[in-house]
Amino acid sequence: MPIHDWTRVAPGAYHDFHTVWLVAIRAALNNGLLPPGYYARAEQMMRTMGPDVLTLQTQPAPPPTQRPAPTATAAGRVHYRATATPRVPHLRQRRIGIRHASGDRLVAIIELVSPGNKAGRYPVGSFVRKVVRAVNEGVHALVIDPFPATRRTPHGLHSLIWEELGGERFDQPADQPLTLAAYEAADPAPRCYVEPVAAGQPLPDMPLFLEPDYSIDLPVEATYLAAWAAVVPQDRALLEPPAAHTSPT
Repeated sequence: MPIHDWTRVAPGAYHDFHTVWLVAIRAALNNGLLPPGYYARAEQMMRTMGPDVLTLQTQPAPPPTQRPAPTATAAGRVHYRATATPRVPHLRQRRIGIRHASGDRLVAIIELVSPGNKAGRYPVGSFVRKVVRAVNEGVHALVIDPFPATRRTPHGLHSLIWEELGGERFDQPADQPLTLAAYEAADPAPRCYVEPVAAGQPLPDMPLFLEPDYSIDLPVEATYLAAWAAVVPQDRALLEPPAAHTSPT
């Protein structure tokens, strides 16, 4: 299903969809997408980090012989890929361990951007710092941003995140203002995998990294479609353009 233009509805309408979409992503991950030993939880607070979906590990990662080849996943199909400048050592020395209360290791976060994340300088900075901190601490991230750039994010949230991680500014295609970005917490430098999209275009599968050089494909469009089924009629009417009227012959 093509992604809709969520700027057509009030923030509360998107927040309602956002909640349902999170549930759909969580269900997809826990119903067979994640390998044994991993599970996803929604709306968990990790000290100052508040990711939308957490992917946690309860057992050691599968050995390399059981991992799919990188080209077999969405990581090998995205249109934009980059590696940042190697991180300076002091970032590793200042590393703070962030763990789930049960003691399980946090390995990845998924963030669905909301209008509030771009509403001012502080929320923008807070969101960027949260993702950057996660990646710098070895936690992989996937950011899905269904909103175009704003005055405070002229090149998009991904560009701000990527520059903080040591990469170059990302120039968002003018005709594709929405962004899906996966961040691989690789050593010695993080890598990003970016897919720009526009309202009316299908959503691509995205890599969700569980370990360096090891990712699964998150079916973004399938989870979006599952969430769309629960959108209330009045919101659908605003988001779906009316069907073209055909005069009888």
